[in-house]
Amino acid sequence: MILSETLNKAARLFPRKEAIRCGDHVFTYREFAGRINGLAHALKHQGIGKGDKVAVLLPNCHCFLEAYFAVAGLGAVCVPLNFRLSAREITFILTDSEARILIADPMFAGQVSELREGGEQSIKVVWTGQPGMAGSSADLAYEDLIAQQAGIDHIESPAQPEDVAQIYYTSGTTGRPKGVMLSHKNVYLHALGTVAELNLTDRDVWVHAAPLFHLADAWATWAITLVGGTHVLVREFNAQAVLRIFEKEKATITNLIPTMLNMMVNHPEAGRFDYSSLRALLSGGAPIAPEVVRRIVETFKCDYIQTYGMTETSPYLTLSLLKGHLQSLSHEEQLRFKAKTGREFIAVELKVVNDRGEEVRQDEKEVGEIIVRGDTVTAGYWKLPEETAKSIRDGWLYTGDMAVIDGEGYVTIVDRKKDMILTGGENVYSTEVENVLYMHPAVLECAVVGIPDDKWGEAVKGIVVLKPDHKATEEELIGFCKERIARYKAPKSIDFISALPKTGSGKIEKKKLRDAYWRDREKKIQ
Repeated sequence: MILSETLNKAARLFPRKEAIRCGDHVFTYREFAGRINGLAHALKHQGIGKGDKVAVLLPNCHCFLEAYFAVAGLGAVCVPLNFRLSAREITFILTDSEARILIADPMFAGQVSELREGGEQSIKVVWTGQPGMAGSSADLAYEDLIAQQAGIDHIESPAQPEDVAQIYYTSGTTGRPKGVMLSHKNVYLHALGTVAELNLTDRDVWVHAAPLFHLADAWATWAITLVGGTHVLVREFNAQAVLRIFEKEKATITNLIPTMLNMMVNHPEAGRFDYSSLRALLSGGAPIAPEVVRRIVETFKCDYIQTYGMTETSPYLTLSLLKGHLQSLSHEEQLRFKAKTGREFIAVELKVVNDRGEEVRQDEKEVGEIIVRGDTVTAGYWKLPEETAKSIRDGWLYTGDMAVIDGEGYVTIVDRKKDMILTGGENVYSTEVENVLYMHPAVLECAVVGIPDDKWGEAVKGIVVLKPDHKATEEELIGFCKERIARYKAPKSIDFISALPKTGSGKIEKKKLRDAYWRDREKKIQ
């Protein structure tokens, strides 16, 4: 049960099937496997062996998939890098992970030059794209390395199921990124789980539009390959381009970040394209408003599946797939279940517990923290045993996500613990308020945060991006909320901005929004 076996199986069963469509590049599974074997031999000749770290700084492209497979096949460890990080942040990750080689795209030459100036002079860089990239004399050309190993014997992987296959760095509460270690067993079992849950087959065409450095999309590297499906690579996300690709490539399924889906359904040309090949759209990586779910179903006319997971869990923990008896419900009732966070994923055990560790009532009212365990859950954080001990207790991973649960076992996340707003002694969950704001026809995107307030401790603040050619006032939106939720939950103020800050994976970055208001308060106190 090691990751290289997913590719070996596909190459045996589907040698002439199209594995990759990436711009002008089209490879069968036999050709794809040959390139990966060549890359693995090249990395081995550069001294990479079991346990060594190889970092990847690439946009979505076939080279990223090849790197994932080649590194895993050597028993080495892949360290995918968020290319939106600063050179300083990337330098920290390279140093902390002890990466020996960096596979990079020429578009990031500036960042590589900067990180070398910042102290990473020794790292060897393998450049994808055209040969002759700027860099040190020790730099290597990706395609040349593969060509030099053409036709060479297959490498037998030394990896074992419990060996670390990937380290993904996530933002940590300690102020420094934390490296989440995922083993071959974690990732392989997750792939098997998704095959079973989503009925993946060789007829599926998966569009990699969410970033491959993030597990919202990266898990499909293994699952789609395992069943002999086709990977379609989208180098950089653009709403109109992805809508067009759905039609052109006859896409059947993909997972997108809610902000991406929101941009797509609100695009003026969303109704122009043929989506008849789509059988399911998944949304993951962040909560999504029920009103956006409604628009997705109306636009794409395919099944919609809400997903929830964490880097620490490979990632899926829940899916909003309907149980058989729920499929006889009315369209509106089905939509209500689809907009929930979902019931537990096949590979994990999930509970919602209160502060005493007791399971909360299944009444969709009592709020508790989601905790999980299973073979897809990380063993811990790279070189951070104390952080590991804080998060994993008695075999259960404490997610920090607050949720309610219904009688069918479907959970609905109401907030992150750190995002919950305490105003006048009352808990306000930002997600609930955001869901109401998204119902207003003028609202394109929004975020709700707690800001300092002398009277209430924290006040509910709405931060809103309006749709083009739409208008709304602060008073109108506050009144809109007060008509639909308790008055104390409604925003006390609204700020209008042109765009919300996003993380590298496309999530709305609430921390950055919230911190700005608290910094202003600290300045006033000083």
